[in-house]
Order: sequence, then structure tokens, then C-alpha cells
Amino acid sequence: MARTKKKRQLGDETIEDNRKARHEFEIHEELEAGIMLHGSEVKSIRDHRVSLKEAFCQFRGDELFLMQAHVAEFVQAHARNHPPLRPRKILLHRRELDHLRDAVKLQGLTIIPLAMYLKGRNIKVLIGLARGKKVHDKRASIKEREQKLEMQRAVRERW
Repeated sequence: MARTKKKRQLGDETIEDNRKARHEFEIHEELEAGIMLHGSEVKSIRDHRVSLKEAFCQFRGDELFLMQAHVAEFVQAHARNHPPLRPRKILLHRRELDHLRDAVKLQGLTIIPLAMYLKGRNIKVLIGLARGKKVHDKRASIKEREQKLEMQRAVRERW
């Protein structure tokens, strides 16, 4: 019987996974955060009409905002609809925000959204403290992944 790698359970249902971010960045730390949304945004996100591909997090004053996350307009909202690319406030404890601010200023790291998911009735965002990969780092990670797959195939064929 083959063993399978147990995937970490984020919440009840993963809405959007930012796979591009894991390829482009080296993730140092992950944090679960809440997000402040309008009603039409919640409906649209629950319909999986969201994209985190170009999204990033940025400090404005003492608060952290999710920028460039595209949440499609909800058709039934009519006049009470939201702008698709509006900045959305990230909800974290003050000590977590201070930690992130220090990491960004002192270590030159960036904050990116890795996933959006449902946890109970709430919509959560998994944000990561990351450093951009260089081209040779990306090639190395691809090569490492391919070698790992080859080893798994060889073990499977042997049994």
C-alpha cells in the first residue's frame, strides 16, 4: 500500500490557491488572516469568482491591505456592487502586524496572499512572508521536484 503525503487542511473549502506565488517566491512564514469584505464580495468569493495571481499586501499607515486581488462583480447586486480591484483590509492582531512590518522593513521581505478559503462561515486569507526567487533558484526547484518524482516512480516500479 503506497503512502500518500498528508496535505495540510486549510479550512472547510479552498476557494483560490495562488500557485504562481509558490513558484515565484520562497515562503519563509505563513499566517492566517481575516479579510474585511462587502456583502457583494462575499457572494462573489463564495462562487469562486476571485483571483489572487497578481495580488500582494501593502501597509498603509498602521494597517495592512490586500491589493490587486480581483473579485468579480456579483451580478445580482446591481447598484450595491463593489469595484473589482479595490484594496481590502487584512485583519490581524497588532503584534502580528508589527512582526510583519519589521520583516518587510528590516529583512526586505514581501507579503503575498497564498490562498483564500472558507473556515466555518468566515473567509480567511493565508498570507506568506516571502522573498523573490532568482531564475537559477526557480530552475533548481524544478529540477529538485523532477528528481523527487523520478525517485517515487522508481520505488513504485520496484514494488
